Amino acid sequence: MLEKLLETRERHKITNTEELAIVARIEAALLKGARDFFIKNGFIEVNAPHITRATGACENIDTLFGLNYFGVQGYLSQTQQLYLEAMIPKLKKVWCVGPSFRAEPDADERHLTEFSLIEIEFEGNFEELLKYIEGTVCSMVEEVLKEEKLLKKIGVDVERLKNVKAPFKKITYDEAVKIVGLEWGSDLKSKHEKMLVEMYGNQPLFITHFPKPIKFFNMKENDSRPEIVNSTDLILPISGEAVGAAEREHRHDKLKERLENSEMIAKLRIRGGGIKDFQWYLNCVKLNGIKLHSGCGIGLNRVTQFVLGTNDIRKSTVFPLNSQTIM
Repeated sequence: MLEKLLETRERHKITNTEELAIVARIEAALLKGARDFFIKNGFIEVNAPHITRATGACENIDTLFGLNYFGVQGYLSQTQQLYLEAMIPKLKKVWCVGPSFRAEPDADERHLTEFSLIEIEFEGNFEELLKYIEGTVCSMVEEVLKEEKLLKKIGVDVERLKNVKAPFKKITYDEAVKIVGLEWGSDLKSKHEKMLVEMYGNQPLFITHFPKPIKFFNMKENDSRPEIVNSTDLILPISGEAVGAAEREHRHDKLKERLENSEMIAKLRIRGGGIKDFQWYLNCVKLNGIKLHSGCGIGLNRVTQFVLGTNDIRKSTVFPLNSQTIM
């Protein structure tokens, strides 16, 4: 029944139908659960820009949507992370929700060109970060379980959701690559994530401490092993990676060095950009004295996908957009 209700091939041509309303209610419940948790824990909601310089990019600037912003090279943002970080010295705990744009050419069950991203940044360390992620996800699931009648109507196994409890299981990247048979330094693919989460009981799974070269330039190096960063991905059953998170490098000189030597800035220079795109952020770090802080991005659609129990990301949002669909 779920597959029938959430058929998406022609969804962009349909309005006012039952399946759209069901997904909208589930998305709304999940977002309310996150918002309630943030309010309870003292986070301030911040509105950040969605047209940015390259400071709105995640690790891969190849998936940025470029645009001419009154004669200046601009982009549709993928993350509000750096803007949230700039508010930490005064607000301490901040969060936002907004669209994340990815120029993904693949139109399949794994890719969307726009999705909702929930982000937090706060003054604190890696262990606190893990607890905030657990708390947020559990609050989202608890809120959506209030729609139990609706979930059962579309065939969702609510008992599976009731088993989502903190603390979540944790393994290191070192352990993960040994299990799946990858060389150290390789990035985990969705098939590897699926294998790992199944091995660990089909419950949310943290994979921690990834190699520095495959992660964002401002993820903080581990004090004992500088080749890794204090980072984590949260893997959910069915949907895969739903959260990317890390401690942030807060020392200006180290941060600038990491940025200047990153693969991202090398690609940006080819496009005519460079360190100037990030100068406002570097100035904020230097002048405002940001302390050790941490943060994450939670893909709302990946959490929705997990709740619905569907293997197709296109069925996790009311109006799915990919390279073959535009409203």
